[in-house]
Amino acid sequence: MEQTNATPLQKLPNEQTAMILGITSFIGCCCTNGILGVILAGIGYNLANKDEKLQRENPTTYAPGAISTWKVVNLVSIILSAISLIWLIYTIATGKFSEMESQYMEMLQKMKK
Repeated sequence: MEQTNATPLQKLPNEQTAMILGITSFIGCCCTNGILGVILAGIGYNLANKDEKLQRENPTTYAPGAISTWKVVNLVSIILSAISLIWLIYTIATGKFSEMESQYMEMLQKMKK
């Protein structure tokens, strides 16, 4: 049986970071009205693009991973976070934010009774 001296393929350097940023950006989208989601997903998308380019340039060095999946996850998170952020800006600009806040406080008061 003949043995080969092929070196194992390396993992892409930012794949895990892009994954973590993609997942946490969904939490940031919901909990911070999109502000944190846009930031985290933007960084994750940028890192995923860099890794994708690196893998294309060196296909024999880096193992094909799930980087394209995490790129899509970050892109979806950017879109959802941007929509949420635009909605926040709209409600603040039109004065509906304070209306919604007062309605929310009234609901809380009723729940306490």
